[in-house]
Amino acid sequence: MSNTERIIRLKTVLDRTGLSRSTIYRKIAEGTFPSQVKISVHGAGWHESAINRWIADPAHYCEEEPAE
Repeated sequence: MSNTERIIRLKTVLDRTGLSRSTIYRKIAEGTFPSQVKISVHGAGWHESAINRWIADPAHYCEEEPAE
């Protein structure tokens, strides 16, 4: 079993959450949706685990501090 964290792109996030692009970015600004992770100069995605946590309980989602 792999311990690697998958990064998913916007199209996948849109499909899995049912939200619109503008709603996702508004919720990120409000702090009620996971922030993006920069994966290249012009690319970004989301940690799949963060999206899964949001899907499980969107009303009470709170972004966790990264473990060090």
